[in-house]
Amino acid sequence: MIDAPVTLPTVPHYGEGSLADLACSLLASLGIGGEPNPLALPGTGRACLLIVDGLGWELLRAHPAAAPFLSELAVTGRPLTAGFPATTATSLTSLATGKAPGSHGMLGYQVAVPGAGRLLNELRWDSRVDPVAWQPSATIYERAAAAGVGAYRVAASGLQKTGFSMAAMRGADYRAADSMGALVGQAGMALAESDRALVTVYHADLDGTGHSFGCSSEAWLYHLAHVDKLAEHLAGALPAGATMHVTGDHGMVDVPLADKIDVDTVPGLRDGVALLGGEPRARHVYTEPGAADDVLAAWREVLGGKAWVASRAEAVADGWFGPTDPAFLERIGNVVAAPAESWALVATEAEPLESALIGMHGSLTPADQLVPLLSFRAG
Repeated sequence: MIDAPVTLPTVPHYGEGSLADLACSLLASLGIGGEPNPLALPGTGRACLLIVDGLGWELLRAHPAAAPFLSELAVTGRPLTAGFPATTATSLTSLATGKAPGSHGMLGYQVAVPGAGRLLNELRWDSRVDPVAWQPSATIYERAAAAGVGAYRVAASGLQKTGFSMAAMRGADYRAADSMGALVGQAGMALAESDRALVTVYHADLDGTGHSFGCSSEAWLYHLAHVDKLAEHLAGALPAGATMHVTGDHGMVDVPLADKIDVDTVPGLRDGVALLGGEPRARHVYTEPGAADDVLAAWREVLGGKAWVASRAEAVADGWFGPTDPAFLERIGNVVAAPAESWALVATEAEPLESALIGMHGSLTPADQLVPLLSFRAG
């Protein structure tokens, strides 16, 4: 690699300290047989997982005054790695299946549909793609229900019937909640319905605030304070003996305008490229037939030390995606690029909205990858 970044990439700790490991450890903590417990979570009859979109470990640790409750839990907590790409579609599926990205196949924000010549946005979905065929692994909700454990998902009403939800989180008893108070109330009622229950609670808006205003903004800090209260209130709503865990799906970095490299205008970056997938901090580059080697060389030459750039085979061999099912290989770019530091690979013509964001995520830096694992047990 030409002028690789000085630091090494933070390759996710699949099998020992990733979001996928949290999922199967949760099931094991509920006494469900056949599930590994690599995180050694203690046994419980009722488990509640609060997922805060965009809550990175480094961001939380940097702002203890804004989040006193979560920061106190962080004293005995630990960081996990999100997985690559460190993005919502991929991470939530890891949390919902207990599998690494290469095994569940939800490999980014935008990925190629093999043989179709188009991209699938895995959050917005496409009616031409069958969600269950695209992500066929059983979810933790399906596995919990099969073991006689109540399985509930508490999130905004608009997320209930999407293609992404069907692909990644099917099998849950969905409880719609369109405010922070409703999230707590619905979760508390779900936990009270059964002596054995798994409840996941999802809050999306910290991520959106970071995208729009930046994760170093006053807006983001105020929202973190609201998230802290959400977690504190949720802990107070737990039945006796129940356990709450708190995590995020990725971290975030603010990308200055000067650090945005425009793939649509920088000479050499569009040559031989058929489809540009992923997002600004985690790019899948799908090449024209026979052009993969030339594109790899060009991206390495142009980006120099600003990104880790690998071929598909190199990224898989280096463990970026974890154990990878051969059926999903063509969803990975022929070239994969993960920006270092605060760099981003925007595409102002093809992706004007995504390119204009301030806070971004997806890459293999600690700021992108590390998310908290915080735990609280009700007395």
